[in-house]
Amino acid sequence: MFLSVVAPCFNEAGNLIEFHHRVAAACSGLGSWELVLVNDGSTDASLDLIQDLVRRDPHVVGINLARNYGHQIALTAGLRHCGGEYILVLDADLQDPPELLDDMLRLMDEQTADVVYGQRRARTGETWFKTRTAALFYRLMRRLVDIEIPTDTGDFRLMNRRTVTVLNNMPEQHRFIRGMVAWIGLRQVPLLYDREPRHAGETHYPLHKMIRLAFDAITGFSVMPLRLASLTGAAIGSVGFLLLAYTMFGWLTGRAVEGWTSIMTLMLILGGAQLLLLGVFGEYLGRLYMEAKHRPLFVVDRVLTQKPPAERVALDMASILSRSRDRGNEHDATQETGHEIRNLL
Repeated sequence: MFLSVVAPCFNEAGNLIEFHHRVAAACSGLGSWELVLVNDGSTDASLDLIQDLVRRDPHVVGINLARNYGHQIALTAGLRHCGGEYILVLDADLQDPPELLDDMLRLMDEQTADVVYGQRRARTGETWFKTRTAALFYRLMRRLVDIEIPTDTGDFRLMNRRTVTVLNNMPEQHRFIRGMVAWIGLRQVPLLYDREPRHAGETHYPLHKMIRLAFDAITGFSVMPLRLASLTGAAIGSVGFLLLAYTMFGWLTGRAVEGWTSIMTLMLILGGAQLLLLGVFGEYLGRLYMEAKHRPLFVVDRVLTQKPPAERVALDMASILSRSRDRGNEHDATQETGHEIRNLL
């Protein structure tokens, strides 16, 4: 068995040494494994520490992205470059304990599962506001989307190669990976655990990033906001017709329609509603625009590894060929696979 542990890293200098130590201890009983550390444009000493870990440990592979792309894209980069039959996704802050690997492997084997995801039983070290908003978000998602996204989960999960191959073939620019994995289906089972506080440093998911991730999740998996916009427009239109009937009745009976204040209030309400509905349409239209450009999700500056070039190329070619088997159009798949291999060589 060959296991890949994939961890996005953004300003994790205070965690990387302990993270590597605990991952290495958790994987020590395995025959073959690698730790893929993706540096997502860190501004601290993270890249220097990754380079040092690569020099000291042949199991470590470092991927340095050309700039900061965000957690979900950095995770995607790691998933596309790893070569394991099984892939464990972790954050480098050690809130999700690597020591659960054995339990996840055992559960995957017992349940013949394709995915074992960590489901949080408790979240120590996090604020009341964050835990409440996270709970509200997941319960809102369950009402908005047609697929079942497990509540109280993150990206901490063990997946087999079949699942990761399908995930790597999903081309979305705005990625919500835990939702994308849920969309794939297959057999997915939970493992309950208690989430620990960060080992060092501060969270890299402030409120504005959480809101952006929530927008990506909702617009990526649901058209319910568009339906609500249509229903709101219909309701406002109905109210408008009632007010028109009231105005016409007043004119026919010779009664003046009283007050410009009510008219201005109505105009402001209608104008605000229209701008809100245009904003909803704009969110979806903007995402269509970004997808239509077909830009690559990320640019890799360099890959750091002790593995001989031939061995790394062999792993990458195996990953490319695995992805090509799942592409629908045979002619397009052949062309794209050939292009990827030429770039690799």
